[in-house]
Amino acid sequence: MVKRMILMLSVVAVFLAALGFIKFRQFQAMAGQAAAFQPPPEAVTTIVAEQVEWPVTLSAIGTTAPVQGVTVSADLPGIVDRIHFQSGRRVREGDVLVELDTRQERAQLAAAEAQRDLARVNFARMEGLVVDGAISRADYDQAAAEQKQTAARVGEIRATIERKTIRAPFSGLLGIRQVHLGQYLSAGDPIVPLQALNPIYVDFGVPQQDAGQLRVGRNVNVTADDLPGVSLTGRITAIDSVVDEATRTVTVQATLGNRDGRLRPGMFVQVEAAAGASRAVVALPASAISYAPYGDSIFVVTDLEGPDGAAYRGVRQQFVKLGRGKGDQIAVVAGVNPGDEVVTSGVFKLRNGAAVQINNSVTPANSPAPKPEEG
Repeated sequence: MVKRMILMLSVVAVFLAALGFIKFRQFQAMAGQAAAFQPPPEAVTTIVAEQVEWPVTLSAIGTTAPVQGVTVSADLPGIVDRIHFQSGRRVREGDVLVELDTRQERAQLAAAEAQRDLARVNFARMEGLVVDGAISRADYDQAAAEQKQTAARVGEIRATIERKTIRAPFSGLLGIRQVHLGQYLSAGDPIVPLQALNPIYVDFGVPQQDAGQLRVGRNVNVTADDLPGVSLTGRITAIDSVVDEATRTVTVQATLGNRDGRLRPGMFVQVEAAAGASRAVVALPASAISYAPYGDSIFVVTDLEGPDGAAYRGVRQQFVKLGRGKGDQIAVVAGVNPGDEVVTSGVFKLRNGAAVQINNSVTPANSPAPKPEEG
């Protein structure tokens, strides 16, 4: 009985050992197959990196401002008698905009002119009498003073009448009218905004560490989202002498022509300001960059060797240092060499050493000055 049990246990042990050996060989074969497995190549597009000369520029968001801009207001109180303009029209310097009621002042002018004329006649009479010694010198001086005083009074009333005729202080574009016929205006009440639009200012801020790169007279290019395809060129005309303590930026002012009036005061615009000589960079499509918290990188296509020793076309991940962007492109200042074949689309699905299949029948946009189609 004991011998039979020992025999059975021996048989079971041999069976289990054989089964374990078979499974071990199976797992070993599966591991070998997994190690030798090569995923299918990923379809990508590529571009050959080229070195180009890019001007050094600073990008900023600016705000347009008029070279001259005021809200025309009443100088003296009065009732609006006539309105000579319409909202949104262009006017020239000196054009009459509004006339206030001056009937009272004109009546006062008539009385003052009569007094002036009388004083002039009296003074002329006194001149003959003082020569003959018929009157004292004091009476003559009194008549002379009265003549000057009445003449000054006439001039004062005429100036008041003129000040109640409100004119455009300079040529420009009117805004929305803010007065109506018969309305009483106090001194300083607004009548209509007036802006001179050609030329026009663009004010923008640059970080204090970059302000030293800008100079008065250098060119700026200005674009606006509201004006697709339109780029205006101007020059830097002023750089502020102080740094804003809140933002640590320096305000720069550029002046540019605005003959068609496309830019209006208060618009947000994008500004590219020339900041020095050109520099050599490798310009790549922005789609070629793989952004990550630990560093930006690209994938360079090269010949690699698989685990089985066979050569294949794959990618090598390369970390890069980026510069400024322009249009569809971005400048790479370090990490890529001219002549490298760089992946431009499909980078999100790649890893270091991945096999790729290149298909450049359709490639990403790669223009430094794209012109998007209007929708």
